[in-house]
Formats: sequence, C-alpha cells, structure tokens
Amino acid sequence: MNGLRVVPTWRHGRERLYVCLKDGRNIAWYDREAGRVNIIGDDRRADVLEVLEPFLTGSVTVGPPPVPTPAELARLSLHPDDDLAPNRPGEALLTDLDRDPGPARLLRPDPRRRALEAEQAVGELLDRLDGAGWYSLHSVPLPGGDRVHHLAIGPAGLFAVHTLYARRQRVRVADPEVAVGRRDPRPLLHRVRADADRASRTLTAEVRPVLALVGPADVRLVTAPREVRVLRDTELAGLARLDGVLKPADVEALHAMARDRRTWAVGR
Repeated sequence: MNGLRVVPTWRHGRERLYVCLKDGRNIAWYDREAGRVNIIGDDRRADVLEVLEPFLTGSVTVGPPPVPTPAELARLSLHPDDDLAPNRPGEALLTDLDRDPGPARLLRPDPRRRALEAEQAVGELLDRLDGAGWYSLHSVPLPGGDRVHHLAIGPAGLFAVHTLYARRQRVRVADPEVAVGRRDPRPLLHRVRADADRASRTLTAEVRPVLALVGPADVRLVTAPREVRVLRDTELAGLARLDGVLKPADVEALHAMARDRRTWAVGR
C-alpha cells in the first residue's frame, strides 16, 4: 500500500475524486467529466495513478493543474473534514434524521422533514447561480450549535439565507414576527438578522439577511422588514441580477474563508 486514500465528493451532480495523504492533505484530484487527473507535484505520480486505477474510465489526461484557481488551491489546503463546500442542502437535518428517524408513524408530519424539504429546494436554486459567478454553502455551523441554512457569495455580496416551509399557506410578516397559516406568529426575523450579524463578524464582511419562503400561497408584509429581504423561493434567482459590489477575486477569497470549518469554530 502506498499510504494514499481516495475521497469522493459530489457538487451539483459532478463527481471529483481527491487523493489524500494520511494527514488528510490532498495531492491530486480526478475530474471524471473532464477526463483529467490533476497532480500537485510529480514525485507521487505513480502512487496517485495506482490508487486511482480502479476508478479511471476512458481516456485520461494526467498532469499538473493547468492554472490552479484560488478556489482550487483553498480546497487542496483543507482537510476533508474541514471543508464545508461538499455539504448538501439540509446537511445538518439529514444527519439528525439519520441518527434519529423518529417513530415510523406520526399523527403529524415530522417538522424536520418539512424543514429539510425547504432547505433542499432553496439549496438547489442557489446552487444554480454558480454559472453566474456565485458560490453557495449549506448548513454552515455557528458557534453554540446554531447554523446558517445557506450562505450565498457572489458579485452582489454575501447573503445568509434562512429557509421557511410554507407550502400552500399564507404568510404574514410583521417585523419581527412571521406567521405561517394558522400557527402562532414567531419573532423569526430576530434570528435571521442575528445569524447574518454573526456571519458578518466571523468573515469581517457585510452579510445581508434573507428569509426564503418555500411555496407560499400568499405573502403579506404588514410592516417592511428592517434589513431583511423576504423572498419567495421563486425569487431567489434575482440575487444574481443585483448590482455587483465584489470583484471576482474578492468572491473567491471570501468563499475560501467561508468554506473552512475552522473559520466558524471560534466564537466572536
């Protein structure tokens, strides 16, 4: 054995296989769609190809990355356990449901599953912005156990997106309270703003709060929410049409910082 291991990752339906040393550092990755094995340094070339051999299909080009981007270099410097980029939408809820699926039959649907449905729907929509120069991270952990459902980073800035399941229900917003259907209103906008503020302090950059409503029948804003954008899930693509405030290099740098779990590990 050559001491290397292969770690598969999926992002937007595209598979990459990273080759890691024992300490977790990546020294190569195989992009199956591009048919290319990118190797950092040539001293372990034979070992990399040996460990990847069972996974290689078709004609494959082998060599150093043509022009490593800052995002790729940031990815390669991270231990796989510290990289938040592979997180699926609703990652924290998926883990929780896997550990505790709950009773087989419930009189009412498990609220975690509705929350998961909402996060998956919003996450998929945000991931589609990638082609417009955006990055999205999901289930970003905050100190103390809270999390940002989604962090969108792009030319228009940074947005902490909190999702709310509202399928076929009326939503009434009277800052800070949000009422869905006949349920009692909750001061949800306090949390939405607080999560964005904590993300801002951690990243030392402005992070704007967004409440994304999934599938509402109707949305009524009794009072204009302070600082918070309240959007239907179908309106999220509009973030890409906002005026640009960040240069591509700034977007890359902020994404590299935000994807590192260690960035969020220290309370501020």
